[in-house]
Amino acid sequence: MSDKFALIAAEQADDREQQLPVRSMCKALHVSRSGFYNWVRAEPCARTVRRAKVAEHVKAAFTLGRGTYGVRRVQAVLTHSDDPEVASVSLELVRNLMQEHDLHACQPRAYKVTTISGQAPTPAIADHVQRDFTAAAPGTRLVGDITYIRCWSGWLYLATVIDCHNKAVVGWSMAEHMRTDLICDAITMAAANVELAPGAVFHSDRGAQYTSAQFAEHLSKYNMVGSMGRTGICWDNAMAESFFGALKNELIYRTAFPTQESARRAIAEYIEVFYNRIRLHSGLDYRTPHEVVTEYQQRQLIAA
Repeated sequence: MSDKFALIAAEQADDREQQLPVRSMCKALHVSRSGFYNWVRAEPCARTVRRAKVAEHVKAAFTLGRGTYGVRRVQAVLTHSDDPEVASVSLELVRNLMQEHDLHACQPRAYKVTTISGQAPTPAIADHVQRDFTAAAPGTRLVGDITYIRCWSGWLYLATVIDCHNKAVVGWSMAEHMRTDLICDAITMAAANVELAPGAVFHSDRGAQYTSAQFAEHLSKYNMVGSMGRTGICWDNAMAESFFGALKNELIYRTAFPTQESARRAIAEYIEVFYNRIRLHSGLDYRTPHEVVTEYQQRQLIAA
């Protein structure tokens, strides 16, 4: 009798959208529904055991993502498990378990336009990206922007440089001002971290710092070509805006910074440890930027 009950439980444990009703299975196996449910209550069935095991992995994946992972990212983490039962878990089961255990990813806030055009910009600079934020190799196409972080002691400004090949933040700079030196320092860091291709494109919005003669000279120093989107059109610099959205949603809005130094440490850790090396990116097929560039380097070694 218990073998028949086990067959019914196994069918119920299957994550397929359409399952045979318990009534029909009991009738086909000549057992009573009350007997089956009594058996289920008497000892954990395979489905219960599996759900409990998967639930622990779901909670661990959510913790790994620092409370930022939704259903798809949590499932992506589970697919790397050595346990076949965990690696094959369905999206629907992950969704149900996250709801059951009250695991909700932090939600993004609305976008605000903050770009201020320069009063006397350099001659018009073309948009060499045209919203194509991809690159076949590292150091060929990069994007950047500036944002601000509120601290109890005042404002802190952050400039970033992101490599379109693997979405890694390869250069960044923080200061109490948003002068052109801020973005020049971010470019300098990027040049130290990534081998820039001759004529590498750096794309930004038309903020006063990016249209300055000082910044144009700094790009020339590294043999880079400037590129700019239109003022106030966030989609023209969507990759840079996307990073700031993630940073603010996943860190800034969830943290109080008594001092600018505390903000600097938290942001540096978020970029270098979490964003570049741990966080799964949907645009990278749920891989990390570090994994993507490592795979590229390995292919180059094999080709050589």
